[in-house]
Amino acid sequence: MDALAILVSIIAAMAIGAMSPGPSFVLVSRIALSSSRAHGLASALGMGVGGFIFASLAVLGLTALLMQFEWLYLAFKIIGGGYLIYMAYRICRGASAPLDTGKSVRGSKEMTVYRAFFTGLITQLSNPKTSIFYASIFAAVLPADPAKWLLFAIPVSLFLVEAGWYTIVALAFSGFRMRALYSRLKKWLDYSAGTVMGFLGIKLIVEAFNRKI
Repeated sequence: MDALAILVSIIAAMAIGAMSPGPSFVLVSRIALSSSRAHGLASALGMGVGGFIFASLAVLGLTALLMQFEWLYLAFKIIGGGYLIYMAYRICRGASAPLDTGKSVRGSKEMTVYRAFFTGLITQLSNPKTSIFYASIFAAVLPADPAKWLLFAIPVSLFLVEAGWYTIVALAFSGFRMRALYSRLKKWLDYSAGTVMGFLGIKLIVEAFNRKI
């Protein structure tokens, strides 16, 4: 398999992974609904940067190093799960508040574009399983001595995949009709989003403890 075919196969696998529902989808869609299109796009960019970081770590082999030190990997999972649970708490806490485009998913704090970006970035980085997923795909597809340009192209391509997909999500959920629907059902949609986020955080922590046991 030549280098271009390898890159295409990696992009296809990563695109399927990015489109799978998870905390990133919940967060970007809610920011786009509750704040503005610009905030949603900023969070999508944060997701893309997070994907770029994970892909770079996997290419450099640092993910394999993380897997060798199992305690460190488990610690990352517990910290990541705790962060998702915290986000779930903040979302549910503000569920009863009226829709205000100046408020964030963190409750009463002002949601700026920069905050939306960093919230997306931290949410992406809070799940170390993403890095392991990347490393697994690379190990299965990359040859022992890949072309040098491929090692640079992979992180950039995965940034475009992650940022591109979540840009679509942000654009879809920031439309007038979606925001009007959200304003009517805000309380229940927020509770649902918080429940999903909290469940995923608990799942990460339980997996970490089960693996340790």
